[in-house]
Amino acid sequence: MTLCPSSHLLPLSNSPSPPPMAASLTTSSAASRLLLLPSASARAPLHRLSAPHSTNTSLAASSSYAFSPLKCRRYSPLPPRAFSNQRASSMSTVAAASDPAQLKSAREDIKEILNSKFCHPILVRLGWHDAGTYNKSIEEWPRRGGANGSLRFEIELKHAANAGLVNALSLLQPIKEKYSGVTYADLFQLASATAIEEAGGPKIPMKYGRVDVSSAEECPEEGRLPAAGPPSPADHLREVFYRMGLNDKEIVALSGAHTLGRSRPDRSGWGKPETKYTKNGPGAPGGQSWTAEWLKFDNSYFKDIKAQIDEDLLVLPTDAAIFEDPAFKVYAEKYAEDQDAFFKDYAEAHAKLSNLGAKFDPPEGIVLDGVQGEKFVAAKYSSGKD
Repeated sequence: MTLCPSSHLLPLSNSPSPPPMAASLTTSSAASRLLLLPSASARAPLHRLSAPHSTNTSLAASSSYAFSPLKCRRYSPLPPRAFSNQRASSMSTVAAASDPAQLKSAREDIKEILNSKFCHPILVRLGWHDAGTYNKSIEEWPRRGGANGSLRFEIELKHAANAGLVNALSLLQPIKEKYSGVTYADLFQLASATAIEEAGGPKIPMKYGRVDVSSAEECPEEGRLPAAGPPSPADHLREVFYRMGLNDKEIVALSGAHTLGRSRPDRSGWGKPETKYTKNGPGAPGGQSWTAEWLKFDNSYFKDIKAQIDEDLLVLPTDAAIFEDPAFKVYAEKYAEDQDAFFKDYAEAHAKLSNLGAKFDPPEGIVLDGVQGEKFVAAKYSSGKD
């Protein structure tokens, strides 16, 4: 999983100029990987990306963690009018609690988009990147970051880790306009959880009612999300996710979301231009996926990283770290053998991630379908208390 995927945040400087934006949202959305990959200046040699056939291969030679690095190349597309913080007054209006009926209707519209656009990975990434800026040592909302809808503003959208997420916003904007009683913060997390469920993953015990930030000045600074190819992948993952209040089990479980998606070297600097699994799409052909069925949510990510027998499957340094680091490996081995255990732990970790830093209105949140959300109180959590 990697918040930054994700968050995989790396420096924006010295990043190569971005390629032209994909001609269609269907194409760019389907092609997006779950998380952002690091900038070209931070990436490891390409020969380290594909695991060798030897079963005795060092994971360090493959790549690390599931939260693809947020430090991708600098990408500054001209955002659609709806996402410009200089326009559209609705973008700078603090929304109150979301309306439960509208949330349910919005979820059905999201399902239709998923079925037609194959955009599951990029919608998961959108939710994670909005939440993944959370810093548990900061009490004040929204300065602490987290799931507050700030990613809709151009200044944050232009963070290197968020390259390409303008396409996810464009997909969801018509839904936001249709359901004005749903906040952006809730919409991002609703889309992320729905994408996991529609791809065959577990039911996420979500709650809603997140309040949106009101202006671009409330966006977090760049650099809070994770990277894919840091010098010490396991240490880096802990540094980033411990800051959010997540533990080793949650880091590994969330990494498993890399079972979805693919990366493209011309956009992120990672992976192959095309493999036998991606040459025919769906969506725009090309890129390199972590798993053979990269739109199906299961435990293939752990199985494939453990086996390391297919050069057409991507392994980042952070991915490799989950089988290299002794504490991470305990969970990675478990999830490779037991999909039910993975689904249970993933659902809990995803729900926790989606609540990071959020301010809920009402304070207890809104539960849909009688599914009780993870008992998480943002203010309490931010103080480091149980």
